[in-house]
Amino acid sequence: MNIPIGKDSHNLLEKIAINYLNTRPRLYVVDGYAGWDPEYRLKVRVFCSRVYHALFMRNMLIRPTQHELDTDFSGDIDYHIFNAGEMSASSRIPGLTSDTCVSVNLSDQKMVILGTQYAGEMKKGVFGICHYIYPKRGILSLHSSANEGVDGDVSLLFGLSGTGKTTLSADPLRKLIGDDEHCWSDKGIFNIEGGCYAKCVDLTEAKEPEIFNAIKFGAVLENIVFKDEHSREVNYHDTSITENTRVSYPLEYIPGAKNPAMGGHPKNIFFLTCDAYGVLPPISSLTPE
Repeated sequence: MNIPIGKDSHNLLEKIAINYLNTRPRLYVVDGYAGWDPEYRLKVRVFCSRVYHALFMRNMLIRPTQHELDTDFSGDIDYHIFNAGEMSASSRIPGLTSDTCVSVNLSDQKMVILGTQYAGEMKKGVFGICHYIYPKRGILSLHSSANEGVDGDVSLLFGLSGTGKTTLSADPLRKLIGDDEHCWSDKGIFNIEGGCYAKCVDLTEAKEPEIFNAIKFGAVLENIVFKDEHSREVNYHDTSITENTRVSYPLEYIPGAKNPAMGGHPKNIFFLTCDAYGVLPPISSLTPE
């Protein structure tokens, strides 16, 4: 849940993060867009000291062209992310309940990360900002995947983590628009991200060939265990660290992914419930009412 803290506390957290980043021998700066629609996209700049975090956000944000970097990112930036996750926050700061903190200041348009090195905090942090900004602009932000058929028919697939959004959206017979975060405007839908973040527990080429083959140079695997560290062959069935094994890769690693990642108004909307109690039938067709 979101816990409010005072601006003074956020400013102190920001100071801790920047002071820590200033002590690092090397910093990485990643510029990228959130939102494929040029009318609505946000410019995001990430400062971090781990190459893992930089590569992750290079995958997950929309990568600007060199011309866009030289023009769009030479002026004002919409949001800054200071990822100092290797440094702990302090629970003594008013409003904090632990040494881990992801603090977002919507007024100053800054995000500070302390006490956690989980790269997904940046991805979900940007998504949280989008949930605040886009509805104020009359745009619906959606936790869903999306793809498009040969006739231009767009489908949205909603569901909690692990219900199949990424797997089902990577359909070889349809163009992938995105696997997790979208917006629905008066013009249609657009993906917020430039990449996918797929679960890879029990992943096999036979079951999910598009995702399996997207794991190549430039992709980032998290929480996995090697069968053999020398060959770097991964044991996708080993969940000894956590079942939340993940891979981050650019959209274009999926064959037939749509560029730009935008589509018309959805024709079909699927809710992937994974109902463990048997309240709903395995497949249910809902009327518009």
